[in-house]
Amino acid sequence: MTTYMVGYDLGKPGRDYDGLHEYLKSFRTYWHNLDSTWLVVTSESAEQLRNGAGRFLDNSDKLLVCQVTTPGAWRGFGESGSEWLMKYL
Repeated sequence: MTTYMVGYDLGKPGRDYDGLHEYLKSFRTYWHNLDSTWLVVTSESAEQLRNGAGRFLDNSDKLLVCQVTTPGAWRGFGESGSEWLMKYL
């Protein structure tokens, strides 16, 4: 299993992106503590993840999918957020 960062910039604020959010929540293990950034743990490739999330976006939206590895550094997240990061990075 691999941890990926999924970041997006939505070109049409106010549009319904519930489908995108439900897709990202469909991964058994995910982290969503930043507005437009998710971390998901999956056996899918970055391209498969991009294509899956891309079904819910339009041409004005931007999407970035990157593999996340250690070392990592963060601040300002509560205990549960930090524990998740320590476990899956």
